[in-house]
Amino acid sequence: MGYPNGLVPQGKQPLFSFGVITDVQYADIPDGHSVHGVPRYYRNSILVLQKAVQNWNNHQNISFSLNLGDIVDGFCPKDQSLEAVTKVVKEFDKFNGRVYHMIGNHCLYNLPRSKLLPLMTFPNVERAYYDFSPIPEYRFIVLDGYDISAIGWPHDHPHTIDAVNLLNEKNPNLEKNSPNGLVDLERRFVKFNGGVGKEQLEWLDKTLQDATKSNQKVVVCCHIPLDPGASLEESLLWNYDEVMDVIHRYDCVKVCLAGHDHTGGHCVDSCGVHHRVLEAALECPPGTDAFGYIDVYEDRLSLIGTDRMARSEMVFNH
Repeated sequence: MGYPNGLVPQGKQPLFSFGVITDVQYADIPDGHSVHGVPRYYRNSILVLQKAVQNWNNHQNISFSLNLGDIVDGFCPKDQSLEAVTKVVKEFDKFNGRVYHMIGNHCLYNLPRSKLLPLMTFPNVERAYYDFSPIPEYRFIVLDGYDISAIGWPHDHPHTIDAVNLLNEKNPNLEKNSPNGLVDLERRFVKFNGGVGKEQLEWLDKTLQDATKSNQKVVVCCHIPLDPGASLEESLLWNYDEVMDVIHRYDCVKVCLAGHDHTGGHCVDSCGVHHRVLEAALECPPGTDAFGYIDVYEDRLSLIGTDRMARSEMVFNH
């Protein structure tokens, strides 16, 4: 049961807390705009990250932090990609705890995954999906939304070929990053999104089985959103429905966290799972911020956002 008025009783301590930030998309280039005309502050975004790390370090109880993906921008000059990624990773490394990274499309525009994964200290440099348990009662599952993708893999890789075939079938536009003419949920079939492959889906299923046996509550994290109620259609994972079919087989998943759709969003799906898409650091005008930390309780996650990152209470319904 939730608490009245959504308020946690005084004195009730969280089990643990963790930092969150997404879509830093740093580049040492002048400010620009998204395709929708939203201003983007490429140089300022690293300052937002610096403030986030400082904030997390000043907070006594932050166990780890989550980077939901896209640490550098696609417009970063390619001869500066390695330097830019290294620079942002060094800022994350100033945090006094473990940082868990996700790869996003902008990371993959800059470097192939073979270079990115070791640089960003993924637990397994062979793959970008993994899980971890900060305490026995909770498990975090990090998905690789660009497992099936037209970016990041060698052009002749089976995952690239599958992605290109899917895009050709679903998106008639010559420019595959354009959703023009695509209707409703079909708008997700654009090149800057991706999908979760069969092997990863099987791994997800096994991991959720194991979490259920261990009586753990699960938080699923993916750069790309998994529910249209919390995101624009053109920002959704290609096979979000397949992923959610697996998730909904189990009662253990309470919250799905994502980035990618810069405006952010929050909804609760038909099975009571919270979907919280986090607001982007990239779109913060100088002097503003978008980061936060999440207090974890037995029956809820409480996001304490800074400035442009909205505060959210995610109370579990069972």
